[in-house]
Amino acid sequence: MPARVETRGRARALQALYAWDVRGEPDLLRIAATLWEDLQVQPGELEFAEKLIRWIAASRIQLDADLAEVTTNWRVERLGAIERCVLRLGIAEFAQGLTPPKVVIQEYVRMAERYGTARAASFVNGVLDAHARRVGAIA
Repeated sequence: MPARVETRGRARALQALYAWDVRGEPDLLRIAATLWEDLQVQPGELEFAEKLIRWIAASRIQLDADLAEVTTNWRVERLGAIERCVLRLGIAEFAQGLTPPKVVIQEYVRMAERYGTARAASFVNGVLDAHARRVGAIA
């Protein structure tokens, strides 16, 4: 069974965010656009990924402050690149409020497990759950 367009869009957003993160270049939107053009990303995936990446590009300082609030023993820049990118995407998706919070957590835990490790997935689960509780998305 093929993955849903939103799941594929999240993966495309992760590819762009990861490329931006490891390159250290300032223009996230340019990197994302170039990558997606090279990969010939499908329109539905592109639309979903673009919303997340645009939100991150516009709100990265606040997003990282929110992330720092729930990673008390870890500075954001000390997180692994996959974990950092997955968490940024999860918080961005929470902020948009279009997806049920438990679905957001589940999708990004799966993503961390797929592209990272079981430990990364557990860490992502804990951080996104704490963030969701902090912002009142779940009780």
